[in-house]
Amino acid sequence: MREYDRNNCAFCRLMRSLAFTGVGMAIGSGSAYLLGASQENIYLSGIVVSTIIVFGMLDKSKYKKK
Repeated sequence: MREYDRNNCAFCRLMRSLAFTGVGMAIGSGSAYLLGASQENIYLSGIVVSTIIVFGMLDKSKYKKK
């Protein structure tokens, strides 16, 4: 068995947030690109969507029942 808690490992949390940031950036900037936005708006929409995804996932883990 593992001697550490898999969800509270600092490295695991960092890697998970980086993965969700990449997914959010791809979704946000890809949809803005398809809608014909300018380059500045593509970057901004990617940042906003990735922020929503990362902080949305962090809040869910706080309220998870054990």
